Amino acid sequence: MLRPASATGTFFDIFGESRVRAEAADRARLRIDTHRGHQNIVGTVHGGFLMALADQALFICPTALGHDVLGGVTVDASCQFIGAGRIGTPLDAVVEVLRETGRMLFARGLIEQEGTVVMAFTGTLRKPR
Repeated sequence: MLRPASATGTFFDIFGESRVRAEAADRARLRIDTHRGHQNIVGTVHGGFLMALADQALFICPTALGHDVLGGVTVDASCQFIGAGRIGTPLDAVVEVLRETGRMLFARGLIEQEGTVVMAFTGTLRKPR
Protein backbone atom coordinates (compact mmCIF):
# COMPACT_ATOMS: atom_id res chain seq x y z
CA MET A 1 0.00 0.00 0.00
CA LEU A 2 1.34 3.44 -0.88
CA ARG A 3 -0.15 6.77 0.06
CA PRO A 4 1.91 9.97 0.34
CA ALA A 5 2.19 11.08 3.98
CA SER A 6 1.31 14.65 3.01
CA ALA A 7 -1.75 13.62 0.98
CA THR A 8 -4.45 14.77 3.40
CA GLY A 9 -6.11 17.94 2.16
CA THR A 10 -4.28 17.94 -1.18
CA PHE A 11 -4.93 16.92 -4.77
CA PHE A 12 -3.87 13.36 -3.87
CA ASP A 13 -7.11 12.92 -1.90
CA ILE A 14 -8.96 12.28 -5.19
CA PHE A 15 -7.19 8.92 -5.51
CA GLY A 16 -7.94 7.46 -2.11
CA GLU A 17 -5.86 4.51 -1.00
CA SER A 18 -3.37 3.20 -3.56
CA ARG A 19 -1.95 -0.29 -3.62
CA VAL A 20 1.13 -1.10 -5.70
CA ARG A 21 3.11 -4.24 -6.44
CA ALA A 22 5.97 -5.21 -8.71
CA GLU A 23 5.01 -7.88 -11.24
CA ALA A 24 8.33 -8.18 -13.10
CA ALA A 25 11.70 -6.45 -13.10
CA ASP A 26 10.32 -3.74 -15.41
CA ARG A 27 6.56 -3.77 -14.65
CA ALA A 28 4.40 -2.76 -11.68
CA ARG A 29 0.65 -2.50 -11.01
CA LEU A 30 -1.09 0.31 -9.11
CA ARG A 31 -4.68 -0.33 -7.97
CA ILE A 32 -7.24 2.20 -6.79
CA ASP A 33 -10.91 1.85 -5.94
CA THR A 34 -13.37 3.99 -7.89
CA HIS A 35 -16.23 5.91 -6.32
CA ARG A 36 -18.82 8.54 -7.20
CA GLY A 37 -16.26 11.33 -6.88
CA HIS A 38 -14.50 9.93 -9.98
CA GLN A 39 -17.70 9.98 -12.06
CA ASN A 40 -18.44 12.12 -15.11
CA ILE A 41 -21.85 13.42 -16.20
CA VAL A 42 -22.79 10.16 -17.95
CA GLY A 43 -21.92 7.94 -14.98
CA THR A 44 -18.55 6.51 -16.09
CA VAL A 45 -15.03 7.29 -14.83
CA HIS A 46 -14.07 10.86 -15.79
CA GLY A 47 -11.35 11.13 -18.45
CA GLY A 48 -9.50 13.80 -16.47
CA PHE A 49 -9.34 11.44 -13.52
CA LEU A 50 -7.90 8.71 -15.76
CA MET A 51 -5.24 11.13 -17.01
CA ALA A 52 -4.33 12.12 -13.45
CA LEU A 53 -4.16 8.44 -12.48
CA ALA A 54 -1.80 7.75 -15.38
CA ASP A 55 0.49 10.60 -14.27
CA GLN A 56 0.56 9.28 -10.70
CA ALA A 57 1.24 5.74 -11.92
CA LEU A 58 4.19 7.01 -14.00
CA PHE A 59 5.89 7.92 -10.70
CA ILE A 60 4.53 5.37 -8.21
CA CYS A 61 5.10 2.23 -10.29
CA PRO A 62 8.77 2.93 -11.20
CA THR A 63 9.39 3.83 -7.55
CA ALA A 64 8.03 0.40 -6.56
CA LEU A 65 10.59 -1.09 -8.97
CA GLY A 66 13.46 0.78 -7.33
CA HIS A 67 13.80 3.74 -9.72
CA ASP A 68 14.49 7.14 -8.16
CA VAL A 69 11.79 9.34 -9.74
CA LEU A 70 9.84 10.80 -6.79
CA GLY A 71 10.40 14.55 -6.80
CA GLY A 72 10.94 14.53 -10.56
CA VAL A 73 8.66 16.07 -13.17
CA THR A 74 6.59 14.86 -16.10
CA VAL A 75 8.24 16.07 -19.32
CA ASP A 76 5.75 14.48 -21.69
CA ALA A 77 2.64 12.34 -21.40
CA SER A 78 0.24 10.99 -23.99
CA CYS A 79 -2.96 9.01 -23.58
CA GLN A 80 -5.42 7.17 -25.75
CA PHE A 81 -8.92 6.57 -24.40
CA ILE A 82 -10.04 3.08 -25.40
CA GLY A 83 -13.13 2.33 -23.30
CA ALA A 84 -15.30 3.58 -20.47
CA GLY A 85 -14.45 2.81 -16.86
CA ARG A 86 -17.20 1.78 -14.44
CA ILE A 87 -17.70 3.35 -11.05
CA GLY A 88 -17.48 0.95 -8.10
CA THR A 89 -14.91 -1.36 -9.73
CA PRO A 90 -11.15 -1.00 -9.07
CA LEU A 91 -8.85 0.41 -11.75
CA ASP A 92 -5.36 -1.00 -12.35
CA ALA A 93 -2.60 1.08 -13.90
CA VAL A 94 0.07 -1.28 -15.22
CA VAL A 95 3.32 0.52 -16.02
CA GLU A 96 6.33 -0.83 -17.88
CA VAL A 97 9.66 1.00 -17.64
CA LEU A 98 11.12 1.07 -21.15
CA ARG A 99 14.44 2.81 -20.50
CA GLU A 100 16.23 4.83 -17.88
CA THR A 101 19.10 7.23 -18.51
CA GLY A 102 21.02 9.44 -16.10
CA ARG A 103 18.29 12.10 -16.03
CA MET A 104 15.24 10.58 -17.74
CA LEU A 105 12.87 7.62 -17.46
CA PHE A 106 10.65 6.43 -20.31
CA ALA A 107 7.55 4.35 -19.58
CA ARG A 108 4.28 3.14 -21.04
CA GLY A 109 1.20 1.72 -19.48
CA LEU A 110 -2.40 0.61 -19.57
CA ILE A 111 -5.29 1.39 -17.28
CA GLU A 112 -7.41 -1.72 -16.97
CA GLN A 113 -10.62 -2.65 -15.25
CA GLU A 114 -11.26 -6.35 -14.68
CA GLY A 115 -8.95 -7.22 -17.59
CA THR A 116 -10.48 -4.73 -20.05
CA VAL A 117 -8.28 -1.86 -21.27
CA VAL A 118 -9.77 1.58 -20.55
CA MET A 119 -6.80 3.78 -21.52
CA ALA A 120 -3.24 3.46 -22.87
CA PHE A 121 -0.54 6.00 -22.00
CA THR A 122 3.14 6.83 -22.33
CA GLY A 123 5.32 9.22 -20.41
CA THR A 124 8.77 10.71 -20.10
CA LEU A 125 9.95 11.72 -16.63
CA ARG A 126 12.88 13.92 -15.65
CA LYS A 127 14.36 12.42 -12.50
CA PRO A 128 15.16 14.62 -9.49
CA ARG A 129 18.69 15.90 -9.04
